[in-house]
Amino acid sequence: MKEIKFIILIIFIFLPFQNLKSEIIIMSLCDDKQDEFLKNEYILNLNELIMTRNYIYKEKTYQKYRLTDLSVKKSNTYIRNIYEENGKILTHKHGYPQFYTQIQFEKGKKEVFMKTVLNDQEGFSKISTCKKIEKFENES
Repeated sequence: MKEIKFIILIIFIFLPFQNLKSEIIIMSLCDDKQDEFLKNEYILNLNELIMTRNYIYKEKTYQKYRLTDLSVKKSNTYIRNIYEENGKILTHKHGYPQFYTQIQFEKGKKEVFMKTVLNDQEGFSKISTCKKIEKFENES
């Protein structure tokens, strides 16, 4: 019983002094190769392993997509889980085992890529270049 109390005491003494780091990267003012946006940004929370994309279409782009899909919104936010692999940040796979896509980032780089895999054959295309990158590190 004394050992358990000692372990609990140690946890409460040393746990608050642990340095917890979180890293958030905000990529903003991102252009796009085929669409026009008023706002297009990616927020990578490397602590929670979440990517948030916020965008607002320009009217011309919005109307183009609205013609074929009435569910399209002029402004939208979507969230994807991410992970790091070989120095790259990837969203989780979207699609089927034989065909899927992922958004790919590299720390410190302004380009955003779409990784497409079809029957184990990988393809990459640049989908955006961001003019502004901000990196925030929190220590608590």
